[in-house]
Amino acid sequence: MIPTSRTQATPAEQAAAQLANLRSATVPVPVLTAAAALIAAQLEDPDPATRDAAGAVHGHLTAAIEAAAPGR
Repeated sequence: MIPTSRTQATPAEQAAAQLANLRSATVPVPVLTAAAALIAAQLEDPDPATRDAAGAVHGHLTAAIEAAAPGR
């Protein structure tokens, strides 16, 4: 696991840290879609660093979902 600076990180924060550093993976599109939906809640977080990280992860997930769309 990628270490986080906070020892009391929530599971969502740990997942975001993992996804932010992920370079490649083979994941079913429904899993990507669920992950994007879960991280979307953090796009409106009052903490700017959390919003930025969530935006970056959400963007990567959305791009992966769109790239997997039929007909591409």
